[in-house]
Amino acid sequence: MKQLCVELGEKSYPIYIGSNLLGQQTLMQKHIKSKQVLIVTNTTVSALYLEKVIKSLDTFQVETIELPDGEQYKSLEYLTKIFDLLLEQKYSRNATLLALGGGVIGDMGGFAAACYQRGIVFIQIPTTVLAQVDSSVGGKTGVNHPLGKNMIGAFYQPQCVIADIDVLDTLDDRHLVAGIAEIIKYGLIRDLALFEWLEKNMSLLLARDKEALAYVIERSCINKAEIVAEDEFESGIRAILNLGHTFGHAIETGMGYGMYIHGEAVAIGMGYAADLSHRLGWISIQDVDRIIKLLKQAQLPVIPPKEMDVAQFVELMSVDKKNVDGKIRVILLEAIGKAALPISVDQQLLEQTLRDYGQ
Repeated sequence: MKQLCVELGEKSYPIYIGSNLLGQQTLMQKHIKSKQVLIVTNTTVSALYLEKVIKSLDTFQVETIELPDGEQYKSLEYLTKIFDLLLEQKYSRNATLLALGGGVIGDMGGFAAACYQRGIVFIQIPTTVLAQVDSSVGGKTGVNHPLGKNMIGAFYQPQCVIADIDVLDTLDDRHLVAGIAEIIKYGLIRDLALFEWLEKNMSLLLARDKEALAYVIERSCINKAEIVAEDEFESGIRAILNLGHTFGHAIETGMGYGMYIHGEAVAIGMGYAADLSHRLGWISIQDVDRIIKLLKQAQLPVIPPKEMDVAQFVELMSVDKKNVDGKIRVILLEAIGKAALPISVDQQLLEQTLRDYGQ
């Protein structure tokens, strides 16, 4: 087992990465402060791992709630169901909420924990590649709104993150690949060595090689932990973690939540970002081609949905947390391995990218 730390002073917490972690009672129990535990999961994950987690909490008062599986359920309506159960079972402010699932469950569980009695203990047990390398680390929680993704939420750090690599054995190929998009992102924004490793070893990840998965999960978590430690509330450098996300969130919202899963939309978004970076003269066309080649190698989509036009993209991108004074701001690349802080780009140049990329 590897143990990393997100250094946030009194809010610092460990990230555990390894095999057979769900079965280790002491690992989880030492972060729980009272007998009351609520496990939030979804219908897919519960059938696979809920019983194992409950067994590791045999001395606690455990309740569970199973939400439907899918981005379309990451909403205030389903968030309320978590609050209903917490109140019905009279959970105190010393209770622990344990999120067992992918990014949707982690985001919703964390937001519920942040809000219930103004904050209860929260543990992340991510069960997808995307959640293990990105969404479970850093304390971003929230739900979607029909007009914008992740626009309702809070920063709320977990007590710990338990990333059991064994659970990835049951992850379907589509979600495996979607998680690789976020790993590629780390290579693009600040870790050239990781990007180069991915160029040489993508086949190992697609084959679910345990050693390769452990390496990229650890490397990604190190990158994320360092950025979060420097900028917990995204007032500066943390914004670079959103490479491809402004474009990707527009796709997720415009096409309907669940049509493109998050990593797929971000992959297309990174293609847009590379194209726009080149139009600004920041990176070469050879760099763009290299980025697209790696995305394709990972079997990720790179072609934007033809159903969305430029006007719809611009409208949806205007609802984004990075925007200032009504101006769309995006994360772009100064080089492979180096992202720039958010900038407002010329509207005409942005529209050229939206119109011509992928054609």
